[in-house]
Amino acid sequence: MTILQVFKSFKYSIAFVVSFILLENISWIVEPNFFGKLLDAMIDHFTDHEKKVDYIIPLLIWIFIYMLNLGGGTFSRFFGGRIYARVYAEIASKVIIAAKKNNQPLSIMLAHAELAKDYITFLKERIPEITWQFSAMFGAIAALFFYDWRIAAVCLLVVIPMGVMNRLYRKNVIKQQKKINDTREDLYRVFEEKDTAKIQGFYFSLIRPQQIIARWNSLNYGIIKFVLLIIFIVVLFICVEIDDFSTGKTYAVVAYLWTFISSTEYLPTLMESIISVRELSNRLKEEKVLEVR
Repeated sequence: MTILQVFKSFKYSIAFVVSFILLENISWIVEPNFFGKLLDAMIDHFTDHEKKVDYIIPLLIWIFIYMLNLGGGTFSRFFGGRIYARVYAEIASKVIIAAKKNNQPLSIMLAHAELAKDYITFLKERIPEITWQFSAMFGAIAALFFYDWRIAAVCLLVVIPMGVMNRLYRKNVIKQQKKINDTREDLYRVFEEKDTAKIQGFYFSLIRPQQIIARWNSLNYGIIKFVLLIIFIVVLFICVEIDDFSTGKTYAVVAYLWTFISSTEYLPTLMESIISVRELSNRLKEEKVLEVR
């Protein structure tokens, strides 16, 4: 059963959870804009008494946006925990049935059922993270266009080297992930033999590929963060020196900039998870699993 088959079989349940994730993400993306307006309104109200600026409406709007974010995050976690527990139970049983029909040994059957947990980790943890990263990255760029197109253009330029680095990262890491999954398939067979030397060798064989993955992860992370440092300095110069923004607008721009930066911070880890799931899908795609109702 591949990850695409999982999505197809449980599309309504997954879409239900993802809808709350999107609500959480979208409300969080627009929140700095409304908080910036609230900040300007409060500063004008309490410092310039002649203007009589109303800050109550901006405050209520900001509270409403915040509550949408709170509700989306709460319900996505509540329903996600309930739904994905059932999804794993059905996936694991179908994988074992398929392996049995293909006359595979018991150790492989159990290993595939254990590997199927990676699907649940991907659905429960990585899907929200991936949704957030892309929502934050492109949402922040879109929001910055309303403040100064030059700031958004500078951030958009970062996407190019990030794409190059992630492609190189994916090419090298997928080989190591295949080695890890090859070894994990032997887990139960090795333990059945009860040979402590082989058990020790099994765990030590996992070290090298994980070290190589960590090396690529750190290299990718370091390069991207260094590029973002330059971008941050350029954007601050544009924001403060050229545009002469108000306090509220400056806050909003900095908030969106930090959102953009934080969205790129975990890309290597997310790429590693995606690669792992893709490799697992290739490993299990030959198994004909009964369609889940």
